[in-house]
Amino acid sequence: MQLHISPSMRSINISSNHGFTGLMKIKVATRHFSYRTLFHTILILAFLLPFLFILTALVTLEGANKCSSFDCLGRRFGPSFLGRVDDSGKLVKDFYKVLNQVMTEEIPDGLKLPNSFSQLVSELKNNQYDAKTFAFSLRAMMEKLEREIRESKFSELTNRHFAASSIPKGLYCLSLRLTDEYSSNAYARRQLPPPELLHVLSNKSHRHFVLSTDNILAASVVVTSAVQSSLEPEKVVFHVITDKKTYAGMHSWFALNPAAPIIVEVKGVHQFDWLTRENVPVLKAIENHHGIRNYYHGDHIAGVNLSGTTRAFASKLQARSPKYISLLNHLRIYLPELFPDLDKVVFLDDDVVIQHDLSPLWEIDLQGKVNGAIETCKGEDEWVMSKHFKNYFNFSHPLIAKHLDPDECAWAYGMNIFDLRAWRKTNIRETYNFWLKENLKSNLTMWKLGSLPPALIAYRGHVHPIDLSWHMLGLGYQNQTNIENVKRAAVIHYNGQAKPWLEIGFEHLRPFWTNQRKPTQISFGINLGIERRCRCYYSNSELVECHLLVSLQHSRLRFLEMAGVQNQLEIKFRLTDGSDIGPKTFPAATSIATLKESVLAQWPKEKENGPRTVKDVKLISAGKILENNRTLGECQSPLYDVPGGLTTMHVVVQPPSEKEKKAANQAQQKKSCQGDDIIFRLGLVEPA
Repeated sequence: MQLHISPSMRSINISSNHGFTGLMKIKVATRHFSYRTLFHTILILAFLLPFLFILTALVTLEGANKCSSFDCLGRRFGPSFLGRVDDSGKLVKDFYKVLNQVMTEEIPDGLKLPNSFSQLVSELKNNQYDAKTFAFSLRAMMEKLEREIRESKFSELTNRHFAASSIPKGLYCLSLRLTDEYSSNAYARRQLPPPELLHVLSNKSHRHFVLSTDNILAASVVVTSAVQSSLEPEKVVFHVITDKKTYAGMHSWFALNPAAPIIVEVKGVHQFDWLTRENVPVLKAIENHHGIRNYYHGDHIAGVNLSGTTRAFASKLQARSPKYISLLNHLRIYLPELFPDLDKVVFLDDDVVIQHDLSPLWEIDLQGKVNGAIETCKGEDEWVMSKHFKNYFNFSHPLIAKHLDPDECAWAYGMNIFDLRAWRKTNIRETYNFWLKENLKSNLTMWKLGSLPPALIAYRGHVHPIDLSWHMLGLGYQNQTNIENVKRAAVIHYNGQAKPWLEIGFEHLRPFWTNQRKPTQISFGINLGIERRCRCYYSNSELVECHLLVSLQHSRLRFLEMAGVQNQLEIKFRLTDGSDIGPKTFPAATSIATLKESVLAQWPKEKENGPRTVKDVKLISAGKILENNRTLGECQSPLYDVPGGLTTMHVVVQPPSEKEKKAANQAQQKKSCQGDDIIFRLGLVEPA
């Protein structure tokens, strides 16, 4: 078979090889373009095809989305023109598919994890990982970092919990010093308030504040802030209630540092005859229940689930603070019994600072309600002011689910105005005790946190909301607190772990508290030596202790000035064997050389190697060797040598040098020879 195409391309003849011609003849339609047109077309395509090939290669290598010049249009439409499309979207989908697959599978055993992202990229290049291996490495690396971050965060929260539960050295020493002052200083034991002002304690025309605390420093700040902010401080009465172990120190502080014209009463729980364990059965049950004691005083970390959120872990730690089973923490529920002669009181926590006059609180119409408090379910701060009942109670417990609404708005303790007359007509205390007992029976499964949850139940229907500007919360745990809002608030509350007297307190919020604890200014001026010494401290606890000692010493000086003994110092001399010479009283103008002469005159005769002259004696006070030409007043230590107090000076006898020993022996021999010559001349002995 043969195929023949005519030169004009108008017909095609097909013939067989056996002689049959014209087996098939096909006519082609008339052509629509000339040879010249075809030639030009081929020529143009020959020019464009290399260009399109190069453009396609560049797009493939660089990516179509990275073009930034005028040829971007050609780059984008070139691949499409050639039948190709941008496959970056497909790559992303494939990568998502790999990630989803890796999420559902177990990480292979023995997978080596890189320590950094740069190491991961380096291993990816060197080992030619496929997408799945890369995804596994990335997942394992991320999970490892998450575990380390969580462990670090939990460790931080645990350390903060223990720091918040401990007592700083400065506060501990302050309490001991004040307790010692109570036993040795009659002025520290004086009656508070004075007998002529006792009638004010039950005067309903005055504004009465109640403060229940065992923190002397915090109590002093609250009272001082009230003095500075009140428009009529002479009408303010503070009733400070503390426990038995702190009573002496608390009484000493306010006796030595009067908050005039505010009147302060200090009472211990042991001074209320009716406040016994029999009348507070819940506290008795708490103390006798081994599981409850272990929950609050045992290991706070054992058995804690670390799989939850860090905020939940922090809340569980805070709920296990031992203060929540303290009598002082539950004392506010007994206010009508504690103050039977009063009609209205404001109850304050010890971690608040009063910034504005609070007298308008007594003018608020509570509309027959008992408790005036701010609501904590509304406000600018979504963390602090977003508390409902579901934040405090376990609504999986049938008793809680039956009686309470999880979306009911909560309110805050810390600054509350109580109408005691309306309170006495209710059964709030009985309701409070009932729910506490039920929670104990359920092994603390109804709620975990303190005295507020049972109060939320007991005061239901008895709370009158007051304006949020009266009480600002969260300064003890919200680091992002708005400073302008802090300045405007009448009372700021450092509720939370970051108390301002602790090292973990927030530095930018601490000044609102520290400005209230300046040393007492007394009539005869401030001892500048003490002030200079305080500037040498860097830690907050040491600075607090120093300032408190300044105020304590100032108070003692004022008392001693009134007693006329300011220029007298009582000194005892401590010898190296532990025995003492004295004590003896010396005027402040006494020279150190005179003191040494007194030591020589009183040196025990039975002691060997005693000093021979003043030069042999060294006197040391407060770690300094005293110079002979200085006076006792000039050598006073501002923190330890207080007029009227007992000062101990250490006596060191300087051993004589070899030259002095030789001179002393020669003098002794000469004296002995002279004695023999005198005896011989008197004829008392026969000459040899």
